Amino acid sequence: MALNKMFGAIRGRAPSQKLARISSQMQSPSSLRSFCAAAKEMTVRDALNSAIDEEMSADSKVYLMGEEVGEYQGAYKISKGLLQKFGPDRVLDTPITEAGFTGIGVGSAFYGLKPIVEFMTFNFAMQAIDHIINSAAKTNYMSAGQISVPIVFRGPNGAAAGVAAQHSQCFAAWYGSCPGLKVLSPYSAEDARGLLKAAIRDPDPVVFLENEILYGEAFPVSAEVLDPSFVLPIGKAKIEREGTDVTVTAFSKMVGYALKAAEILEKEGINVEVINLRSIRPLDRATINQSVRKTNRLVTVEEGWPQHGIGAEICTSVVEESFDYLDAPVERITGADVPMPYAANLERMAVPQIEDIVRAVKRACSRSARGK
Repeated sequence: MALNKMFGAIRGRAPSQKLARISSQMQSPSSLRSFCAAAKEMTVRDALNSAIDEEMSADSKVYLMGEEVGEYQGAYKISKGLLQKFGPDRVLDTPITEAGFTGIGVGSAFYGLKPIVEFMTFNFAMQAIDHIINSAAKTNYMSAGQISVPIVFRGPNGAAAGVAAQHSQCFAAWYGSCPGLKVLSPYSAEDARGLLKAAIRDPDPVVFLENEILYGEAFPVSAEVLDPSFVLPIGKAKIEREGTDVTVTAFSKMVGYALKAAEILEKEGINVEVINLRSIRPLDRATINQSVRKTNRLVTVEEGWPQHGIGAEICTSVVEESFDYLDAPVERITGADVPMPYAANLERMAVPQIEDIVRAVKRACSRSARGK
């Protein structure tokens, strides 16, 4: 593959100390888990790895490119073993130039290949924003449907731990506002595996927003999820926990926080329905509104900033379609409206916590206009 020649010179370089530190941090799973009846457990890391492996095996047009994805097997070990299995023509280590390798990936998608472009963090995707938006997202429309752009942009998104403002931005609202893109944000291993497979097979560009804190988290998976044919539909949310008193929407890591908050609130007699959005664009407005019409209350949760956020879009949808069903104002939980602090105590205050969700739900449930 001609692409490989452009990147061959950097193969074999030693990974940076930062990469080694981050990788070691990702080995311990989070304490928040959502269990269900299943045959075994799988980490989000292994779910992503297996999805890429199976799709590359099934389709020779699929290839992976990005910084350290080959020899080092990925900054977070998502691409572990893929270089050895598929070779350097399909697993390409790139220079540290997001604008360069993203543009090459988009161009190859124009010609029928199916690149998976990994960003070490989506904060670095800002270097390639022109290719993602002006090239990948708009070309199918501007070519009157003559050119498809089957490309996946994937990597960790949002806050990690102790990496400050330039590594902690949530891009869900940014990319979710752009026509021509599909935007997915998995929570569990099932989400990661099924949605990434769907993204790779999709003829349109997909922005796939992972969370590095979740990479080492293990989730129960069924035999169905482990089947190579397993794919989740894009644009469909999942009700992670059914409830009757209040609807809580969340995505990515915040789903786990919402589920933990629901457990706490259940002990106080509040029955919470938790919706895992999975898909940011398209947004499953039908599932959200159907839930709100049942519970009559809504709390939205996200790591991103409050202004023009995902919660704001969900709130608007509910006001437009289900306003008469609301018994209380919508509560929005977001990150603080500041760049992410570096100090650990300030960082915790800037990111939504479980207790924030608990308080918001209690407020929503105590302001009933009609009573239940």
